[in-house]
Amino acid sequence: MIRLERRTSAIAWAIVDRPQARNAMTFAMWDELHAIARRLRNDRELRVLVIAGAGGKAFVSGTDIAGFRGFTAEDGVAYEARMDAVIGAVEALDVPVVAAVAGACTGGGVALAAACDVRIGASSARVGVPIARTLGNVLSLANIMRVSGVVGSDAVKAMLVTAELLDAESALRTGFFHELVDDAQLDARAAERAETIAALAPLTLRLTKAGMRRLRAAVPIPDDGDLIRAAYGSADFAEGVDAFIAKRAPRWTGSG
Repeated sequence: MIRLERRTSAIAWAIVDRPQARNAMTFAMWDELHAIARRLRNDRELRVLVIAGAGGKAFVSGTDIAGFRGFTAEDGVAYEARMDAVIGAVEALDVPVVAAVAGACTGGGVALAAACDVRIGASSARVGVPIARTLGNVLSLANIMRVSGVVGSDAVKAMLVTAELLDAESALRTGFFHELVDDAQLDARAAERAETIAALAPLTLRLTKAGMRRLRAAVPIPDDGDLIRAAYGSADFAEGVDAFIAKRAPRWTGSG
């Protein structure tokens, strides 16, 4: 589930609360987050949203793999569109969004954090999109652009083709994190940051975010439906899902 906590009239926390599964998001949880973002967009008292993961072991470790069983190519297109709608709703919030990241920040968690305006990392944070090692699917171009806007296209490409996770210090050097703190200090630092931001001129922040969205929208995203269909409709993707659930190494063939 996603817990929405109103810490003050101006500050809300959205907490991904599935620590027993390293905060892997079910499809229903993505829908919850989408609904929360839409609701908060009409909240005139809100000044800052903080997104965090419960349990200290993960921010968001992507989407629950069990949900991908039996996926078709068209299911993949629908899933990526759903993801873009959810993360786009977070990105579209008028107020600044702070990501408090401890533990695993992988897959869709990376795209979600990239949609936030300030990212604070804990020493335990590990960041990456290891889909070439785990599932054999593909990121949408919208999410590649989001993450590229944070760390640059070369860093995103290296992240994808190596399937490696960055440790916290490496993620700081790439610009993914704005600062690092000890795990025990993460919540307190995120709260402090939120309070500082909440005291700033709300109109300036709102208009700045609107301007940044216009700049991003000025660069059209090419259609990627053929790439998504080729990945999600492939035998390799089905093998990746089965292998992940069975906790064995996948046997890739490179065939569709």
